[in-house]
Amino acid sequence: MACTRFGQLDVLVSNAGIGPISRLDELLVADWEDMIDVNLKGFLYGIAAALPVFRRQGFGHFVNIVSTAGLTILPTMAVYAGTKNAVRTISEGLRQEAGDKLRVTCISPGFVNTDFVDSMTNAEIRQQIMATRDQIAISPDAIARAIAFAIEEPPHVDVNEIVVRPTAQSG
Repeated sequence: MACTRFGQLDVLVSNAGIGPISRLDELLVADWEDMIDVNLKGFLYGIAAALPVFRRQGFGHFVNIVSTAGLTILPTMAVYAGTKNAVRTISEGLRQEAGDKLRVTCISPGFVNTDFVDSMTNAEIRQQIMATRDQIAISPDAIARAIAFAIEEPPHVDVNEIVVRPTAQSG
């Protein structure tokens, strides 16, 4: 659609993510599958859609939203962190395969004031995450500024990793 309307595709921001987190003992396999489908497969489908366009154009920029949950693994976050670390790993492979015409950036947000908690199926965990979010979360525009920073660099500069979190967030 972007190519039809604007004649080209400059940037693809992969920002899909759900987090129905739980302890592994709960065996919420359907939640695991949902996270894999959205967080990982959705990201891969984005690559499948944009990579041929970027190759044809000779330029393009993938901006992939990962998570600080993949940097500091906590109880209840194993599967979620696994999906986000898979995005980080695949992004690095994509960066290495991209050559000198395509750019790949991973941005790892910490607590951001969004409705992300709505995807959490465990009511107790959802309440804990909401309480922390309400105390320390940063505004989504902090992430937007990080994205803008990465894409505004000259074409020969590839910003690979950015971590953006509240100063009060420990992990």
